[in-house]
Amino acid sequence: MITVSAINARGTDLRPARNTDLADLVRSESARNSDLAAEVAEMRAEVDRLTAASGTVPADTERASELSRQVGLEPVAGPGVTVTLTDAPVSIDPVGVDGDLLVVHQQDIQAVVNVLWQGGAEAMTIQGQRVIPTTGIKCVGNTVVLHGVPYAPPYVISAVGEPGALEAALAGSPQVGIYRQYVEAYGLGYAQRTESRLELPGFTGGTTLSWAGPRRDS
Repeated sequence: MITVSAINARGTDLRPARNTDLADLVRSESARNSDLAAEVAEMRAEVDRLTAASGTVPADTERASELSRQVGLEPVAGPGVTVTLTDAPVSIDPVGVDGDLLVVHQQDIQAVVNVLWQGGAEAMTIQGQRVIPTTGIKCVGNTVVLHGVPYAPPYVISAVGEPGALEAALAGSPQVGIYRQYVEAYGLGYAQRTESRLELPGFTGGTTLSWAGPRRDS
């Protein structure tokens, strides 16, 4: 599966030198994206203050709060699991092995994220950024981009949920199992840690979709 993923990912893999210019361009935009996210958070806080001052019906306020929690706008705390994925050391260069198999790909991150959801995760972050329904994991040059911000490995995925269930889901996942075979064979990094308490921030970016909308039946 990893071999097939690597072949399919050619041209969009995480760390090819030929995409360095594109990666630099993405990095140059990350500060602007962070500033915009901070502005969105300030505006959302102002909307909340104005809503509270307007005498909104309590039931409406409670409903809005519940929707915010479901979307991922509210902080969440509790026990859980943290998984860290890392490229193989540069000193490892097995003869006849494609270098694409020695790095973490977006498919590997997505596999861990999906398994944690299946295991009952209540909330999740990647690199400290809250995962919401519209979160996309994208390869750009030698980075992974989340909500417009590029990140380099190690990739840290934290999930709040019942630790035993999350660990069982990871242990039973064929996709994660195949990745861990490459950990044993070629030195890719995989670390899994049980957390007695995680504090995950709420998402602070924009939630409006630019290219999608509700279905309109004809």
